[in-house]
Amino acid sequence: MSGVIVTGPPKANPKDVDALAAFGVATVSEAMGRTGLLGPGIRPIQQGVRVAGTAVTVLSWPGDNLMIHAAVEQCGEGDILVVTTTSPSTDGMFGELFATALRQRGVRGLVINAGIRDTQELREMDFPAWSRAVCAQGTVKATGGSVNVPVAVDGQVIRPGDVILADDDGVVVVPRERARATAEASEAREVKEAKARAAFLDGQLGLDRYGLRDTLKRLGVEYRSYDEYTAGAADAGESS
Repeated sequence: MSGVIVTGPPKANPKDVDALAAFGVATVSEAMGRTGLLGPGIRPIQQGVRVAGTAVTVLSWPGDNLMIHAAVEQCGEGDILVVTTTSPSTDGMFGELFATALRQRGVRGLVINAGIRDTQELREMDFPAWSRAVCAQGTVKATGGSVNVPVAVDGQVIRPGDVILADDDGVVVVPRERARATAEASEAREVKEAKARAAFLDGQLGLDRYGLRDTLKRLGVEYRSYDEYTAGAADAGESS
């Protein structure tokens, strides 16, 4: 497998990245029209952490972390390393030594569509990571791949310089051209949710706030008392 290492790709504006960091993954995905989410199989190794950064992408051979070593050189302040493989892999391609090198370069975290190891050490050094698997199995350094090329994870295309936002709920990718508009849409959604939260605290029901009673009626959902329901069920049993 040959490959390419692309240097100096365009990146989202750091101010827009930091603005997106104020919002949760669910909020940002909703603000983009329920798009951008990586699948539920990529999970955090820690809890209570949210990071946002610009993607440095890696396409590797399964069970081979050579291109992660190459990618470290391309990483800088505010980046998040995103690793995937040419076919499914659960081998532990990334561990504490990689995190040490990346932390020194200002990298904010890792998203890997493969295995990770040294998870206790990563938590102790506060290096956040989201992975497909946790596995102690080691890897080799023998096959070429690519750095800073578009990659696909769970049907989502991630380009170098796109925004990666990750928290306890998972990972979402925001195209770099949409970073500012998505941050603004996310803020508007939070304002809307704050109003709904206040209404619920005041006792209002979602059925009334969102006009869902008409929806239930249109779908033929009926209200019946317990006695009416049990009597109807009994009549149905007698007639069968």
